[in-house]
Amino acid sequence: MYVFRKLFFVAVIDGILSLCLSQKILAQILIDHIDEHLRNRIEAGEMPPQIVIRGERICASVALPNFYEKRAYKPAWIDEKGPTPNVESLIRAVREADQEGLRPTDYHLTRVEFLLNGLQQDRNNEAPFAVGPLLDLELLLTDAFLVYGFHLTMGRIHPETIDPEWQANRREADFAQVLQKALDSNRIEETLKSMVPPQPGYSRLRGALASYRDLAGEGGWPLVPEGPTMQKGHRGERVVALRRRLIATGDVTEPLNNDDMFDDDVEQAVRRFQDRHGLDVDGVVGKRTLAALNVPAEDRVRQIELNMERWRWLPQDLGMKYILINIANFELDVVEHGREVLKMRVVVGKDYRRTPVFSDTMTYLVLNPYWHVPQSIAIQDILPLIKKDCDYLMKHNMKVLQGWDLKGKEIDPQKIEWSEITAQNFNYRFRQEPGPHNALGRFKFMFPNAFNVYLHDTPGRELFGKSERTFSSGCIRIEKPIELAQYVLKDNPKWTRATLLAAIEMQREQAIPLPEPIPVHLLYLTAWLDQNGTVQFRRDIYGRDSLLQEALGEGPPAYTKMN
Repeated sequence: MYVFRKLFFVAVIDGILSLCLSQKILAQILIDHIDEHLRNRIEAGEMPPQIVIRGERICASVALPNFYEKRAYKPAWIDEKGPTPNVESLIRAVREADQEGLRPTDYHLTRVEFLLNGLQQDRNNEAPFAVGPLLDLELLLTDAFLVYGFHLTMGRIHPETIDPEWQANRREADFAQVLQKALDSNRIEETLKSMVPPQPGYSRLRGALASYRDLAGEGGWPLVPEGPTMQKGHRGERVVALRRRLIATGDVTEPLNNDDMFDDDVEQAVRRFQDRHGLDVDGVVGKRTLAALNVPAEDRVRQIELNMERWRWLPQDLGMKYILINIANFELDVVEHGREVLKMRVVVGKDYRRTPVFSDTMTYLVLNPYWHVPQSIAIQDILPLIKKDCDYLMKHNMKVLQGWDLKGKEIDPQKIEWSEITAQNFNYRFRQEPGPHNALGRFKFMFPNAFNVYLHDTPGRELFGKSERTFSSGCIRIEKPIELAQYVLKDNPKWTRATLLAAIEMQREQAIPLPEPIPVHLLYLTAWLDQNGTVQFRRDIYGRDSLLQEALGEGPPAYTKMN
């Protein structure tokens, strides 16, 4: 009896070991042949492959096949034991995509978690893994890394597809190579985190996003009821609501008594709110201030997300020193080693002649420039004025030249029958001579670009006093031209403030090369944090926020172009 039991026990143990060994053998066979299944799955599509996994399209349809081809179709995320530890690292990173203003579901998170749950059940039941779910998981994970990395580095939307006046200068990367290095070093999560824009402006916005999401999650802030203008000395329930609204977003620096008086403290809080929303800072709650106060917290969250996306469109390195113009804020900043060294107000394009967004390099400036009037402005703006006043050209020191050849012959404007000139037969060129009333003022700063946009002085100084300054024809008028000229020429001892002013008095056009070219970045940011950590919002003057919001609201792209 004892011998029988012993033999039975040994047989059971041998059976269990045989079963375990069989499962290991099956698992190894599965892994040894899964590269063939992987190749077949990828090559079954068209060119580029149109791969659909459980209803979800693979977006990196060029980078993904290239990645696996270089690996000889060896799986990246699974081995004979199933999913590797790198899988959990990737999932943790993708779950945090919302902190970057992106959607985790765009990176197959729901489908991946479903597949992992199924594989875990197989493991718990000691059942062998099926090839289909393993392949699905493998491809979805690779696509998730490639697309999420692309979005972090270059943005989810290509701006030129929604706005032809927006020229992207996005960062470049070989995402398949980045993935391979991350796998080799087992640093999936760290690699993805390193791909976010490195500029402080982006990280500050990310912090603001978390704060405003918390505000929105708690119900936002109270609305201030509609009504007449409120100002210091007023009382009532609307003032109580105003006080609570200002407290919610930290515009109140000292505790306010919860009464209904619009006192000095409330006025100062209103001024702070107006200043960080680009409004007239008068301490009075009129229509525009009331409208800004009542923008819902959820809308401010979306505004922050939009502007985080715009940071992803910028090059990684803006330069050790550079000029940055925020079109939506009507402001120019000169930045050197991360510090603002010069700031000034600017005037940008009207809504129908919008200033474009791009980056380029300033290489020279022009003193006492001629203004060669663009044809569109000559026909649409100046021609009607000439027809009303035959002396218009003389009063504005303008010459008429034949045709658009720069060597065109000067024509006496009195010999032209302007009443018969139309857009169809207009064959003249207008040139305004240098002088104090020249539309470009005394300085023109050139960074040659496809849009023919530049910075320039202006005789219309009164416009800089406006809170919103959309008055130009696309180029950018600057408030402090002499100071900017001094800065960009500071390494050339010949050009001091005195010599610049003396050259201006000569009223002769003169081009001066910069001792060192300087990058110029034209941006359109409607939300950012200043260097004091104050959240700033601006009105969407060109409707660019709404275009981007609509594009981001769509589902994940069917195809993501990347290396």
